[in-house]
Amino acid sequence: MRSVKFHFGLLILLVLIPLTVCAQRETQKPGDVVHLDEMVVTSSRVREKKRDVTANVSIIDEYEIKNSTATNVGDLLAEKGIGHIQKYPGALTAISIRGFSTEFHGNDLKGHVLVLVNGRRAGTGNLAKILTANVERIEIIRGPASVQYGSAAVGGVINIITKRGKGTPSLSLAGKLGSFNYREGDVGISGKVKNVDFSTAFTASAMDDYDTGSGEKYKNTGYDSEYNFNLNTGLEFLPGNRVGFTYNYFDSNNVGNPGYLKRNDLDDYTEKSYRTYDITYEGGIKDSPFTWSARYFWGRDQDKWYDPTGSNPDFWDDGIPAWRNTDQQGVQAQLTVNKEKFLVTGGFDWVDYKIDASWEPKETEYDNPAGFFLTKIRLFNEELILSGGLRYDYYRVKVDKPSSGSEDDDNVSLRFGLAYLPIRYVKLRFNYGEAFVMPSADQMSANYFIWGTHYVGNPNLDPETSRTYEGGIDFSYGAFDSSFTIFHTDFDDKIESVVKPGWIKTWENKGGATIDGIEADLSFDIGAQMGWDFGLKPYFGIVYLTRYRDEETDSDLKYVSQSNLSYGITLSGLYGFNANLNFAYMGKQDIEDWESGVWPVPLIEKGGFTVADFSVEKTAIKTEKYGTLTLRGEVKNLLDKNYSYVKGYPMPGRSVYVELKYTY
Repeated sequence: MRSVKFHFGLLILLVLIPLTVCAQRETQKPGDVVHLDEMVVTSSRVREKKRDVTANVSIIDEYEIKNSTATNVGDLLAEKGIGHIQKYPGALTAISIRGFSTEFHGNDLKGHVLVLVNGRRAGTGNLAKILTANVERIEIIRGPASVQYGSAAVGGVINIITKRGKGTPSLSLAGKLGSFNYREGDVGISGKVKNVDFSTAFTASAMDDYDTGSGEKYKNTGYDSEYNFNLNTGLEFLPGNRVGFTYNYFDSNNVGNPGYLKRNDLDDYTEKSYRTYDITYEGGIKDSPFTWSARYFWGRDQDKWYDPTGSNPDFWDDGIPAWRNTDQQGVQAQLTVNKEKFLVTGGFDWVDYKIDASWEPKETEYDNPAGFFLTKIRLFNEELILSGGLRYDYYRVKVDKPSSGSEDDDNVSLRFGLAYLPIRYVKLRFNYGEAFVMPSADQMSANYFIWGTHYVGNPNLDPETSRTYEGGIDFSYGAFDSSFTIFHTDFDDKIESVVKPGWIKTWENKGGATIDGIEADLSFDIGAQMGWDFGLKPYFGIVYLTRYRDEETDSDLKYVSQSNLSYGITLSGLYGFNANLNFAYMGKQDIEDWESGVWPVPLIEKGGFTVADFSVEKTAIKTEKYGTLTLRGEVKNLLDKNYSYVKGYPMPGRSVYVELKYTY
């Protein structure tokens, strides 16, 4: 209790300090930075100033990504303390926002947090498959966004935006070596030639088995190779009109799948891949309020698990590989009218998923067309912003194998909000949003047998739904940038499996949850405030759930941390040095202890932990003619903490890396 009071008191203090300081200033100096004028795209699906957004939006910019020790988006979000992380050895990471999680086992339609790449559904919820190479920024909507993006956007949306080429073409080459025989090579090319822009990055890495923080060797945690390639290119054929192509590729080979440390499997492994393709068109007429965009995308998320019989600690090894392939395609089209007093966007979305797996149901399909309408009204010299939205989703789900059956349903989502800016650098906001998760194909259409149990779908299932109310304040002035939000979510119609007489298993809408909490972020660039020629910026972020109650059991939700913290300090531009020290705390949670091997599975409390990461880089050589040479060092798990995101799967101990990068 003392710790909770301390964190809450510190939170209030950190929010009030900048407000008090700037309340003493009557005028704003020319050139002072106001981060509320930063452009964002996720909340309304079009470019707009952050000051006009009525939801809680967080931004991880290019500089933060560069300073981070993370190589994939899952690790980056863990550093930032966005929410609870579930991470296993073997390239498998999910994240929770406001008590709701991404779905990393294939179909992202079944998740409760939605991942986007450049504004469209990523097709996977496994954030370990999306590397940070060639990522320009990440925008995070905390809270519902089904009106904008459809099913699964209950706890929030994570939009990963890749770089576009600009300026004179440049080339970068980098090599990294580190603990546990880590090896990595990187190549990047970016720029713009006449009307053609391009930005591309390729990385290849490998690693041996790692040691835990306690010094124990965790066997079968290495991998033979991991490749990542991203290309974002386009042609501007008229002013404001661009045709683009984007390609994402991830492939990993012989990735160790070690199981629990105390039952360490020595030869199980996985192979994972992820590929997406986008063809886009963004257009407009010069000096006209009309803009439009269209996109066709497709891709595949693929996982395969190999189960040799050589090492058999759990007596399940049978030598038969298992697999799951998720094929995705979709269309987005929208038209926007942006006038001085209002912004209106209307459009159409369609996604189609086909999933085949080695287990029942072997083949399923999801078809989901939708129409949406978003509007924003600016009043009183843009001091008052009113926003609203409506979306209609129709979906059809089908089990093709081992039986054939389909069901359909629909859903209507609403949202509205307001923002009030009494002065340019302070925004008060309120937002109401609805969200939903469509039932899966087997939940509605199953009709098959597994080991004597008859699985029967329930065609009367309703989608899981939520209603969220939130209010907050954003303050941004010069060196200060802060945000505070309080929210309340009612989650209803939770879909759970039930067993009927005669060994019949089906699904029903039963139960729900209530989640309340606060979110706050603060940063203060001391260097900018003092007029130094280098930056020194401490930062702090917290997510604290005041209630996260399962209404059916009247107990706290499992696998949900009450508190998450991220804090640290960044140094930039001091004699060519850049450095970052980051601490991330994940709070305790109630979990089912499957590692125990006891049935029924006991419910236990998993303790919280703090992980520290450090990075430093120095420009060693810089010439206009021959390019720049940069030396970088990283220490992950600086304090050598023995910790795990999932009980029984400890993460690596202290790891040290050195990188040499050449840019021309």
